[in-house]
Amino acid sequence: MTAKVRDMTLLIKTLTAVAAGTMLATSAFAQSAREFRGPSPFETSFGVPIQNEPPAKLIMDPPLPQAVAQGLFLSQYRVENVRIVQAFGPGALTVSPRIGHLHVTVDDLPWTWADASDNGTIDVGGFPPGEHKVKIDLVDANHGILNGQSVTHTFTVPAMTGEPGMGQVHMHK
Repeated sequence: MTAKVRDMTLLIKTLTAVAAGTMLATSAFAQSAREFRGPSPFETSFGVPIQNEPPAKLIMDPPLPQAVAQGLFLSQYRVENVRIVQAFGPGALTVSPRIGHLHVTVDDLPWTWADASDNGTIDVGGFPPGEHKVKIDLVDANHGILNGQSVTHTFTVPAMTGEPGMGQVHMHK
């Protein structure tokens, strides 16, 4: 066997081994669409009960300190295993993948508001100097808190000096 034939044979064997290894590795890591995305939204239309959905999760960053100094609460969030959409009521509880929205409460006031915009931020302005808190609940379509997912941020707006910032533009004395 010549050196050229031997080198060619070795190259072919190497390429075959790499191709076989790639195929095995790909099939070992392959997931079905259901394994990756969760249940199909069509399943509930045919009476298939929702089972084994992973728990919903709310991840909320603290407010930006520069904004707090101006009387603003600006915070980013993300959710896992739930879609934030504008759908409400008991019928929406059967949708899969799960849907919900956020409830935002400021300073323990007796009212709250729903945020179903899914823009990834909570923005509240006009805080006067002093200590405040903003509570964000991840809720289902019927306003029940999902898996205890609630985050409260307590912060202090400093006394204002100099020019008013954006947070004080709309303040009345």
